[in-house]
Amino acid sequence: MGDTKIKSRNELIPIIEHVHKQGKKIALTNGCFDILHVGHIHSFREAKKQSDILIVALNSDDSVRALKGKERPFVSEDQRAEVLAAMSDVDYVVIFNELDPLSIITDLKPDVLVKGEDWAEGTIIGQDVVEARGGKVIRVSLKKGVSTTNLIKKIKTSG
Repeated sequence: MGDTKIKSRNELIPIIEHVHKQGKKIALTNGCFDILHVGHIHSFREAKKQSDILIVALNSDDSVRALKGKERPFVSEDQRAEVLAAMSDVDYVVIFNELDPLSIITDLKPDVLVKGEDWAEGTIIGQDVVEARGGKVIRVSLKKGVSTTNLIKKIKTSG
C-alpha cells in the first residue's frame, strides 16, 4: 500500500480522532467500486460537500466475491484502492473484509454516512450507529442509467 491515502482501520482511528478534535466533519461511503464510473464520481463529490474529510471504505476481494459471485471482482482490491486514492475528493481509502460495513462504520465514527438513493430509507447499514452519535445519513441521487451492472452487460454483449 504505497499511497499515503490508503490506510488500515487502525491507522485511520487516531487520524479521525484528531480531525474530530479540530471540529471538522468526516463523511464515509462504502462499496465495491469494481468498475468505477461517473455515478461513483458524482457520489464522492456530493459526499465531500458534506464534510471536511471523505473516507471511502472499500470491500476486499474476498467480500466482493462473497457478495457478487466468484467471477468478481474484475479489478483487485489494491488496484481499486489506488484508483480511489487518486481521486481529488477522496481523502482516505480503507479496505474492509466484512460482508457489510457495520463494524468499519462503528470503528471510524463518521459524522455523515453517504449512500446512493437506491438504498431505501431505513435499510442503510450503520444508519442507527451514525445517528446515535448525532450524525446524519445522506442519500445521493444516482446518474440515470449508469451502473456497474449496466456496464458489465454492455461489455458482455459487445464482446
